[in-house]
Amino acid sequence: MKTGAVLALIRTLFDIIRLRKGPDALPHSPLLFVIIGLMWLIAGVVVTAATAELDEKDFIIGSLTGIAGLACYAAIVMLSGKGARLLQTLMAVLGCGTLLSLLFVVGDLVLTPLLSDNLSNMIITLILLWTVPVEGHIISRAIERHWYLGVVIAMGIFIFQLMLYSILHPPAIAAT
Repeated sequence: MKTGAVLALIRTLFDIIRLRKGPDALPHSPLLFVIIGLMWLIAGVVVTAATAELDEKDFIIGSLTGIAGLACYAAIVMLSGKGARLLQTLMAVLGCGTLLSLLFVVGDLVLTPLLSDNLSNMIITLILLWTVPVEGHIISRAIERHWYLGVVIAMGIFIFQLMLYSILHPPAIAAT
C-alpha cells in the first residue's frame, strides 16, 4: 500500500472512531480486510507486550474473544439482510479496534509518568470503553438502525466477550 493510501485509511478510521463516518466509507476489499486483520493482531501483541500484567495466554484468549465478537457482528449483519456490507463492517470494527488499542498503549506510556496512577488509568480505561459506542455506531450504520440500538448491541457483545474471557481465563477475573 502506498503512504497516501495508508494515511487515507487511518484518517477514515479516525473519522469512524469520532462517529463522523460509517463502515461504508471503507473500500470493499478482501485484501484490505486481511491487512487490517493482521494489524489488529499486531496491535494485540503490542498491547500484551506493553502491559506488564498480560502474557501470551491473555493475547490468545483476547484474540479468541475478539473473533467471537466479530462473529456476533457478522451474524447480526447477515440476519439483517445486509450481507453486502459485511466486509466493510468487519474492517471498520477491526481497524477502529486497532487504532484504539494503539492509543491505549500510547496513553499508558505517555500519561502514566505525567499523571497520577488513578487519573491515567481512568483516561486509558475511557479510551478502551470508547470501543462500545464506536462499534455501536458501526453496526447501526451497517444495518441501518438507530444509533441507540447499535450501542445496545455493542454493549451486549462486549458483555458476552467479558463473560467468554472469564470462562476461558478465570484467574484473570478473580485477580481484579
